Amino acid sequence: MASEVRGDKLWGGRFSGSTDPIMEMLNSSIAYDQRLSQVDIQGSMAYAKALEKAGILTKTELEKILSGLEKISEEWSKGVFVVKQSDEDIHTANERRLKELIGDIAGKLHTGRSRNDQVVTDLKLLLKSSISVISTSPAAKFDVIMPGYTHLQKALPIRWSQFLLSHAVALTRDSERLGDVKKRMDVLPLGSGALAGNPLEIDRELLCSELDFASISLNSMDAISERDFVVELLSVATLLMIHLSKLAEDLIIFSTTEFALAAACCLRRKNPDSLELIRSKAGRVFGRLAAILMVLKGLPSTYNKDLQEDKEAVFDVVDTLTAVLQVATGVISTLQINKENMEKALTPELLDHHLSFSLQMPFRQAHAASGKAVHLAETKGIAINKLTLEDLKSISPLFASMSPVFNTVSSVEQYTAMVVLPRELLKKQKEQA
Repeated sequence: MASEVRGDKLWGGRFSGSTDPIMEMLNSSIAYDQRLSQVDIQGSMAYAKALEKAGILTKTELEKILSGLEKISEEWSKGVFVVKQSDEDIHTANERRLKELIGDIAGKLHTGRSRNDQVVTDLKLLLKSSISVISTSPAAKFDVIMPGYTHLQKALPIRWSQFLLSHAVALTRDSERLGDVKKRMDVLPLGSGALAGNPLEIDRELLCSELDFASISLNSMDAISERDFVVELLSVATLLMIHLSKLAEDLIIFSTTEFALAAACCLRRKNPDSLELIRSKAGRVFGRLAAILMVLKGLPSTYNKDLQEDKEAVFDVVDTLTAVLQVATGVISTLQINKENMEKALTPELLDHHLSFSLQMPFRQAHAASGKAVHLAETKGIAINKLTLEDLKSISPLFASMSPVFNTVSSVEQYTAMVVLPRELLKKQKEQA
């Protein structure tokens, strides 16, 4: 019986005897590549039409195959498709079921096609539909001023909106990178066969149109083996997770008792569990990237079974990103800031640097003068904004009235940079798509 089962496999005809059960388990991918079921059927439908156009299938045979594939698609959608132990992967599972439904005609579907070009086509189809534009529209309160930090120390006063937008801009770059990955991924590999191409004059332009690819692969050997799009996607995902981890870390710090600037989304007690989970997933995604890079770096040309590792990595990263982005959206939408604590944290020392901007002298000289003012305040044991005009003039006669400088609103206003609202970022990325 084991011999018969093995002979039914696409590669089983040349072997006799049974397969080691551990090897069967290691070789099988059906447990996780079931999520390719619908795109595998989509690719098979397109290929069946190309076979009919090439004269391999009759019109009647094509109709039977398409009808059978539609039935299988419905079974997967309803969750009633029965996976058998002999199903090595999603391709053999669908083909086995097709034969059960329409008989031996099903065997013609694989004519001239290889699982080598089939699996990479399926994966590209799935990922093309999985990549979505990331947009972030935080509720920015432009009138709230807070301390800006560098080296985890108070540096300069900034608006809360500027802090949020700094993260939104980073996520916009990630969105643009995902768009670039999708463009380079949009190349049809189907028709490349096992490695040398297709001998049946299959119309690849038809396949390209049916499966909505932008172009056709130029070299069959490269097409079946390249997983650049996997590496690129995981690389962008890793950078995206780093940006989300950075956002999470900032919000965790701001929500601590010591800072008390914001109340982040929490799951229990007052711990920012959701943010900590976002932060932790960055390592998981990076691990997947590192793993697939190690797999690829030792491979010779064309298809090798090692490439089976790509699907688990991609599926895990897509699922992780989907969950993390949903949680991050929830955190931002429910985030509450403590305006009173933010204003209390705006101590006069935040305005030290602004003294130098009020002096009509070269910046380095002005910076030295402001340093003397800081030292004078420390000597007197008072805050710098308590220095009198006479105190400041003893350092330099160029000091004018310092009241505007020691006002945080005036301080924030004197810095200029392009202000882009989240909705404008979203409009920009839509125009570039």
